[in-house]
Amino acid sequence: MTPETPSTTLGAGASPRSVSRARLWLAAVVPLALLAALVIVILQTHPAERLRGADVPPVERLTIDRAVLNPEGIVLSVLNDGPDPVTIAQVTVDDAYWAFTADAGTTLDHLGRTRLSVPYPWVQGEAHLVKILTSTGAAFEHEIAVAVPTPEVSAGSLLTFTLIGIYVGVIPVALGLLWFPLTSRLGRTGLDALLALTVGLLVFLLIDAAHEGLEAAGGLPGSYQGVAVFFAGAAGAYLGLESFGRWLRARRARAAGSPGAVLALLVAVGIGLHNFGEGLAIGAAFTLGEAALGTLLIIGFTLHNTTEGLAIVAPLAKERPPVPTLIRLGVIGGAPTIAGAWLGGFFYSPLLAVLFLGLGAGAIAQVVLQIASQIAGGHSFAERFASGPILAGLLAGFAAMYATGLLVG
Repeated sequence: MTPETPSTTLGAGASPRSVSRARLWLAAVVPLALLAALVIVILQTHPAERLRGADVPPVERLTIDRAVLNPEGIVLSVLNDGPDPVTIAQVTVDDAYWAFTADAGTTLDHLGRTRLSVPYPWVQGEAHLVKILTSTGAAFEHEIAVAVPTPEVSAGSLLTFTLIGIYVGVIPVALGLLWFPLTSRLGRTGLDALLALTVGLLVFLLIDAAHEGLEAAGGLPGSYQGVAVFFAGAAGAYLGLESFGRWLRARRARAAGSPGAVLALLVAVGIGLHNFGEGLAIGAAFTLGEAALGTLLIIGFTLHNTTEGLAIVAPLAKERPPVPTLIRLGVIGGAPTIAGAWLGGFFYSPLLAVLFLGLGAGAIAQVVLQIASQIAGGHSFAERFASGPILAGLLAGFAAMYATGLLVG
């Protein structure tokens, strides 16, 4: 009796490796297919509806996440954040009923969205209260704190947002870079104190970004899971910047480059992500009509961000980087403010704002740990940061950001 060959057992043209791969794919796909079948059964049988009964009213949660003011009236962007369908019946503005049109219909399923156009003659500079009434009588309000025309994409508005981004982000960071000649003449103790000052600046930015991000996350519709989005963005930025830093260090090591240049670039990237979120907030303030960015507020942002340039050049204090390198670092740290202002002013998205605030927070946290490790130099953090010059630098950095932040708030 002749024993079977492997090809006879596995089938013509098959190899043990291909059969093993096919079984692996089958093991991965079968649970997903069964899960999809289970979801279909749940959608067809509606077990929760049987438990709830016919007399229980639907759960209604409408969110008005944007109000656009134009010469024709008010345009409301409405989202159904609840699990049940909702029918919009009426709209009132300042307690007066107004006719309206809906581009996607008045009945919204879960996460359904529509735009309501209300021909209301709003008054510039005044406050207006918009209220949406559903077919069951539930009311959902949205306050327009200061009625101003919503910016539209045009050459003039694009130029305005660009100038604000330059004033608030690019120029202040560039001015901070001019402190480089001063930092290059510091001794070891002065350099440690300067790096500690940088940590103080960045810790304040970290707290500020976390506060703004969590506050914005709390204002998102519950279905968007804003807090989870913020922390996912923070974790992604932290790990991404960590991986980017390792790649840079390996590349610098092969080219006999300096670790200070790597750290300065990481600081610039972290600050750039934070400034992108700051630009989003500036643009949103215009498009949402929640604040009029006056000269004093722009000056406050400018003073607040000047210290960021110092944070970028501090790791380079004992090196001689060429001028193009400093310019490139300044652009990385400051120019994202312009892009953020464009996006926030013309295409504002609360979810995107939360995501980028999380990215900024995670990037800054990674940079803070990198600089703190450089200051520690193999010693414990508590031992190094408890020394007089380093502690003084840390507190001075935090105090500088706090003082300039008073003008922004």
